[in-house]
Amino acid sequence: MLLARFGRRIATETRIDSLLTIIAEEVRHILGADRCSVFVVDADKNELWTKVALGVGEKVLRIPMGQGIAGFVAKTGSAVNIRDAYKDRRFTQDLDRLTGYQTKSVLAVPLKDREGKALGVFEVLNKNKGPFNDEDEGFLRILATIASSAIENARLYENLRKSHLETIYRLAMVAEYRDQTDTAAHLRRISKYTAIISAQLGLSYDMVEDLRYASPLHDIGKVAIPDSILLKPGKLTPDEYEEMKKHPVYGARMLEGAESRLLKLARNIALAPPEHWDGTGYPHGLKGEEIPLEARIVSVVDVFDALTTRRVYKGAWTLDETFRYMLDQSGRLFDPVVVEAFLKCKSPVEEMCLGERAVEEGSA
Repeated sequence: MLLARFGRRIATETRIDSLLTIIAEEVRHILGADRCSVFVVDADKNELWTKVALGVGEKVLRIPMGQGIAGFVAKTGSAVNIRDAYKDRRFTQDLDRLTGYQTKSVLAVPLKDREGKALGVFEVLNKNKGPFNDEDEGFLRILATIASSAIENARLYENLRKSHLETIYRLAMVAEYRDQTDTAAHLRRISKYTAIISAQLGLSYDMVEDLRYASPLHDIGKVAIPDSILLKPGKLTPDEYEEMKKHPVYGARMLEGAESRLLKLARNIALAPPEHWDGTGYPHGLKGEEIPLEARIVSVVDVFDALTTRRVYKGAWTLDETFRYMLDQSGRLFDPVVVEAFLKCKSPVEEMCLGERAVEEGSA
């Protein structure tokens, strides 16, 4: 029953930090321990790290491979069951001194991947009723086998997601590169501003992350606009302007039929930012909440970035001027709720914007 519950809880979690937290909570509960940490091997640095130390709070802890009990277990691949930690030479008292905690008994077993290589270490401290016994060790080994598979899967998912996101980011750069001199910086700012507002609006972590990486595709449709129009230094003719206005439609067509949620969000973002809250935008004259939320968010950040960035044809607006403009256009061009969330994030947005300007001036 306990093993089934443990397996169910960790089977669907793909974020490594959340997975380690769940594993530690479950193991501590199952073994009746006061504390549990899950150490993960960082092969590049020859270290173990953990963000899970229940009872102390979340804190990143790094130890060299081979140091301390967890380091010993990772290096040798052997389990350790200690009744009195202070009498064992392998035990380091530094963390106890730092936190005021007193470690008594320790049970640690290795986590190994499918090839038998060190993946990490389970370390549980201070069993609530007496020392850890052989049965506890056997049970922890079983849990370690289940957890190792989940950690490997989460790492694979994380690597695939990173590759997927990098591909999307590179695709966004193709569109922006044609008419932006600071393509990478522009996409970075759009991505960060979008994440800041999305979090302020109370969207889920997964949604915030998806929007962070989908938002740079807002102008992907520009790849279908001829250079003669997109790069024209002078004023566009009426016919040229009508063609330019089609880039949201082109972008949406490129992303049509995508199965991933991220690319579905990107389609909405590509199609709808030129739409205005009051219905005066294009391409479809959508109004209010007819415009997808993700597009309403990107509409705000795209205009903010355009106004605060220097271009060959204009100077950068001051932050005060830009924030006043955003507020003035709330309820006209922009969703008032999104603008309100943006203004609540004024400090981090200003800090990031000024930091970007300093980098630009330093490289000029």
